Amino acid sequence: MKKVGILFGMENTFPPAVVEKINSMKGDGVEAEFVKIGGIRMDEPRKYDVIIDRISQDIQFYRAYLKNAALHGTIVVNNPFWWTADDKFFNYSLAHKLGVAIPPTVILPHNRHPEGTTDQSMRNLIFPLNWQEIFDYVGFPAFLKPYSGGGWKHVYKVHSPEEFFHHYNQTGDLCMTLQRGVEFEEYYRCYVIGQEKVHIMKYDPKAPHHERYVKGNPPPSSPALRERIEKDGLTLCRALGYDLNTVEFAVEKGVPYAIDFLNPAPDADVNSVGQENFDWIINAVAEMAVKKALSGENPVKEMHWAGWLAGNDAKPRRSSSRKKVTV
Repeated sequence: MKKVGILFGMENTFPPAVVEKINSMKGDGVEAEFVKIGGIRMDEPRKYDVIIDRISQDIQFYRAYLKNAALHGTIVVNNPFWWTADDKFFNYSLAHKLGVAIPPTVILPHNRHPEGTTDQSMRNLIFPLNWQEIFDYVGFPAFLKPYSGGGWKHVYKVHSPEEFFHHYNQTGDLCMTLQRGVEFEEYYRCYVIGQEKVHIMKYDPKAPHHERYVKGNPPPSSPALRERIEKDGLTLCRALGYDLNTVEFAVEKGVPYAIDFLNPAPDADVNSVGQENFDWIINAVAEMAVKKALSGENPVKEMHWAGWLAGNDAKPRRSSSRKKVTV
């Protein structure tokens, strides 16, 4: 019997629903349960064929356990090695090279020296920075936000250099990016599962958290826009190797700009995403986990993005003709 484990924290709706769904898919020889572990030996025998990770970004012990599990043959969703190394600024740069629309973005030095460093540690840094050159490249309005992070924490919309410096001076030793603000007419958040299924959701980032997923889920304004969102979402997740992710697009003058696509433990709570979206992701994740458990797939893989940049005709693991897209 193949076994799928769910590793999670404070979530109360997604993990039990995935376990229940997988266990209801009788006849596939796969069962699911919540992960239970203690102290982990370096030669820990494999207990799970697949683990769906929802919490290791916050707990180093879990991240170390998942790397060791992958070493011993467990398929981890998402890859803990790449997730550890990934950041939003690299993702923006990669996406730009892949032809995905990205607003002009700059990474900025820490406003305050990181702990344990001094001005002597920063001798390679130009000082003062040419701020006007940065502002000319990015433009205003712009968003000042961490180069890696989530949950809309430490995100500031700035309309002038004065506003920028007011907020930048409060960021301490966080590493921040400055990105041109997209004045969007439409905004969409997409679940991308198994690098083959896309579910497009109308989203309002300006609304209260529990109201951001628009009721009725109106589709994109044109078939061409829907196809572009679908294509770019798949391109990003295939290049990065993420099997469970959300990709956010802000649409300005018909162009879908990828704003955020480092969400390997995306919100999937029924109380925020709504029943229809919740049902979709439960079914898609359960089907993916069962498929992976039965695949015999090697969990230790070369990072996908390297082949794309090298022009080695890197191909996704699955043919795009097999993808299932819903709106």
